[in-house]
Amino acid sequence: MAVLGSVTSLQLGAAVASGLFPTVGAAGATALRLSIAALALVVLVRPRVRSWTRSQWISVALLGGALAAMNGAFYEAVSRIPLGAAVTIEFLGPLGLATVLSRRPRDLIWVGMALTGVVVLGIEGFEQPLTVAGVFWALVAAAFWAAYILAGARVAGAGVGMGGLAMASVVAGLLTLPAGLVSAGPLLFSGPVLLMAVGMAVLASVIPYSLELFALGRLPKKTFSVLLALEPAVAALAGAVLLGQGAGVGAFVAIALVIVAAAGATLTTPETTDERMFAEVTPGVGNEPSEPPATTLQGC
Repeated sequence: MAVLGSVTSLQLGAAVASGLFPTVGAAGATALRLSIAALALVVLVRPRVRSWTRSQWISVALLGGALAAMNGAFYEAVSRIPLGAAVTIEFLGPLGLATVLSRRPRDLIWVGMALTGVVVLGIEGFEQPLTVAGVFWALVAAAFWAAYILAGARVAGAGVGMGGLAMASVVAGLLTLPAGLVSAGPLLFSGPVLLMAVGMAVLASVIPYSLELFALGRLPKKTFSVLLALEPAVAALAGAVLLGQGAGVGAFVAIALVIVAAAGATLTTPETTDERMFAEVTPGVGNEPSEPPATTLQGC
């Protein structure tokens, strides 16, 4: 339930962000989400940064850069194409990374299935047609989701715990704030916008991370990954209910293909390599870290 709650909260946050796009743009929404989430995490975690080494700071900065690019590209995509389509395409990132790390040619079957789903999505998916720009930004988000996972693995091994995520969020907020100011100007700090932004940050960052950390300590790793694969379906449902983004039969076929591909890639991983693979693609999991994990597989 915690994982499904995390996924649902994340998509509700994306739906709230869509309401901000007409006022502050995708860049403004990204800056607000990351900046507010950074403030919340710093207050809650209170990272001890004075003792960090140069190498640890580099790891945190890389994670912050990946976090900024991933969220920025995702919101640019959601501002142009349906939420369900954006999340479905974005899933190519972690799925592709898991396949590369597994070094098993047969895993290309799962990638091929997911790509087929994306093609179906483009041909006959949502009532709102997919645009080239929207698909491009979703693919950029997918690439940076993979980069975020790798950077998170580096932070998880750096011994900075949750403080690494908190300071990476600060870096991400600082990187996205200039573009947000250019996009929205003074409107970025208006009362109604800030009120919506707080709700967006809580739904899209604070709640999902908290629920995932809870779930990671109690669920088998494969179960966690399979449940997380339901994210495209939840995104399509949130888009339909909250944003009026109608979906056709093709959309559900495409989403089902991507979910099966993501779940299949997880479930067919041999037991002998499952621990190593999960530790690589899910930062902070495995080897019983002494501090809470720095990040999880969760995307935008």
